[in-house]
Amino acid sequence: MLTLEKGRPASTDGRQEKEIAVYDFLDKLSVSYERVDHEPAFTMEACEEIDALLSPAAHCKNLFLCNAQKTDFYLLMIRADKKFRTKEISSQIGSSRLSFGPEEYLLEFLNITPGAVSVMGLMNDKAHRVRLLIDRDLLAQDAVGVHPCVNTASLRISVSDLTEKFLPAVDHGFLPVVLTADTI
Repeated sequence: MLTLEKGRPASTDGRQEKEIAVYDFLDKLSVSYERVDHEPAFTMEACEEIDALLSPAAHCKNLFLCNAQKTDFYLLMIRADKKFRTKEISSQIGSSRLSFGPEEYLLEFLNITPGAVSVMGLMNDKAHRVRLLIDRDLLAQDAVGVHPCVNTASLRISVSDLTEKFLPAVDHGFLPVVLTADTI
């Protein structure tokens, strides 16, 4: 049975260093968060029970994207029930056609793997290779659900703490984007 816990785990046994680094960083910033530990979640469907526990946090998906030349990289946070349309986002950011970024760049820039893509990975992007794009609808929410750089835990964090504490601390801004309202 999944349980929502306040803050970091009592023990770090069996946890990856990059997960603990997220908790350390959030704690250093005095960012409060709730956590649920779970089996690896690789798909949005696998996250349904987790999302229910994290509610009322907005359910979102995080997509690692790049331009056709693989010179510009983006992390897109969108509401889980919305579709990603390349043309729609490309026109808003003035970039050539976007596609999913290669796994090796995801690991190199954010130190995360597919299935664990998260805004928390920006704490590892010291070279500022990745630009953050956030669905404007997510910015209007009180909280969002994110992974702590692994897909065996999920966190509920306030949008204000994300945008006003976390992002400035990792020296990353964000660009709000608008995605059409029709859902998947």
